[in-house]
Amino acid sequence: MIVITAPTSRIGHQLLPLLRAANVPVRVIVRNAEKLSPEIRRHAEVVEGSHGDAAIIDRALKGATHLFWLCPANPKAASVDEAYVEFTRPAADAIKAHGVERVVDITALGRGTPYADEAGYVTGSLAMDDLLAATGAHFRALSMPSFMDNLLWQVPVMRNKGMFFSPIPGHLALPACSVSDIAAVAARFLLDDTWEGQAEVPVLGPEDLSFNQMAAIMSEVLGHKITCAPVDSDSYKTMFINQGFTEAMADGMTDMARAKSRGLDLGVTRTPKTATPTSFRQWCETVLKPAFKN
Repeated sequence: MIVITAPTSRIGHQLLPLLRAANVPVRVIVRNAEKLSPEIRRHAEVVEGSHGDAAIIDRALKGATHLFWLCPANPKAASVDEAYVEFTRPAADAIKAHGVERVVDITALGRGTPYADEAGYVTGSLAMDDLLAATGAHFRALSMPSFMDNLLWQVPVMRNKGMFFSPIPGHLALPACSVSDIAAVAARFLLDDTWEGQAEVPVLGPEDLSFNQMAAIMSEVLGHKITCAPVDSDSYKTMFINQGFTEAMADGMTDMARAKSRGLDLGVTRTPKTATPTSFRQWCETVLKPAFKN
């Protein structure tokens, strides 16, 4: 039995059809079952509630062999530690209690770099990984740079003003990956019951690009001039405060961006094993362009 958390997230939405195609037993934990597609409700067991709730995660992990763990965004958390480590603690207890053999989680790049201890959400993610690894389960931490798909929330300003905003220097080339590739890597591990031990698995995409280079590619694909507009750290933090984030979580976003600007995502060398296939141009054609038109 494979247990999937956050099934209505962007990653979960693309992961579930891959598991469905493999015809394996799946159980999902979801706050609101009505948000699942009818097909998923027909073919998966559904446990309704938060996967941060001890009773819910304990019930969901009974008889489970594999767990896909995705910590949900919580802009209202009192601290980054609360959002990642404390949210995950009941799952760690349930993994041990039920002898779940294999755990795959979504985390961030940065472990081993000089910037990992002051990287906001990344620091919280790495502490979450340590908690899951301490359960003794076989563990794969899928370690991500920025998601290409995170640009989607700026589509309205791209459309109306021809720009997107970033606190990271526009000239700095960094890795980025697509959600579809993340889901494919996760499915590969969840459908395999032979891997053992504990390791990080970087998911780096096929190339490093700067935001200025991304803007040029977007302009070509969309037929609409797009530029990357710099934003200072204070303004970046204020943007999240205005969206309802607590000060601690807004600081977490700002600290993460500052660490990325210093090279947090550049500590892993791309190899055939860490590269994933979807290029930024391909992502723009298949994901960004349809969203831009709607």
